[in-house]
Amino acid sequence: MSATLPITQADAPLPAARRDVAPLLLVPAVVLAALPFMSLPTWVTLTVAGLAMGMMLFMASGLTLVFGLMSVLNFGHGAFVSVGAFTATFVLLPMRGWLEMDSLLANLGVLGLAVLLAMVVTALLGWAFERIIIQPVYGQHLKQILITVAGMIVSEQLINVIWGPEQIAVPLPAALRGAVFVGDAAIEKYRLLAVVVGLVVFAAMLLTLNRTKIGLLIRAGVENAEMVEAMGYRIRRVFVGVFAAGSALAGLGGVMWGLYKETLVAHMGSEIIVLVFIVVIIGGLGSVGGCFIGSLLIALVANYAGFLAPKVALVSNIGLMVAVLLWRPAGLYAKGRL
Repeated sequence: MSATLPITQADAPLPAARRDVAPLLLVPAVVLAALPFMSLPTWVTLTVAGLAMGMMLFMASGLTLVFGLMSVLNFGHGAFVSVGAFTATFVLLPMRGWLEMDSLLANLGVLGLAVLLAMVVTALLGWAFERIIIQPVYGQHLKQILITVAGMIVSEQLINVIWGPEQIAVPLPAALRGAVFVGDAAIEKYRLLAVVVGLVVFAAMLLTLNRTKIGLLIRAGVENAEMVEAMGYRIRRVFVGVFAAGSALAGLGGVMWGLYKETLVAHMGSEIIVLVFIVVIIGGLGSVGGCFIGSLLIALVANYAGFLAPKVALVSNIGLMVAVLLWRPAGLYAKGRL
């Protein structure tokens, strides 16, 4: 009869890391806190509108990959939002007849083609931007700010040269116009689409970063790039891919945002870049989950405040950021937490 060896402290399994659920409760807390101050139909309409706006902000916030993971202060990120939206016009305007068809499948087909073109173009532009503009100033944050702001200004002028200085009208596809009614609450169809697309993007980012080899390399490279290089991986190439992916997400966000506004202007990217930075700071640098929660909080608080106290809505995003940073100075989730 064999003797049973005693289990030493070294052999004992490591305790599972406690999941930080407090930030996950913020969105439902804000949603429920707004309900007593308005009628139920109004609350439903504003909530869905806020969720849709938050999803579009999240899609435009590919900056969380570039800023949080690569420590690059890319103030030119808004340029990729604008370029993505304007690139989509090469599909949306010539195929306007398909968009006018009362067929959801045809409408989504054209919209998908426009999104694909925008993401490919902005990914290639991001790759070139990183190689030519960003690479010489890695680790030099002041120079990064100056050179990326200059890049955004130049890109806006190039958009004016290529597409002209006038606004371009981008009508919604016919099947996505109007609203569906849940009781007395009106919910716009396009906003429902934005929520679905945002959830798909969020799930894809989480799965890539947490369940794939490339995601493991990205997270390892953030912690110790030299060690990853010593193991034979070209971490610089991985980071170039991260920059291109963040730029492609900005292009997707630009298309969705442009259709939401139904008009395109060259400076549309610079208009939302401040919101994007606030979202990244609230969420925590490099945290995809934190960025997702921050996007929803910013949009929901702005929507509720705009209805209840329009003057407060002007500073609601700054107030929210201050409140979160007083609670958690590193953001909702520190780097690597979620």
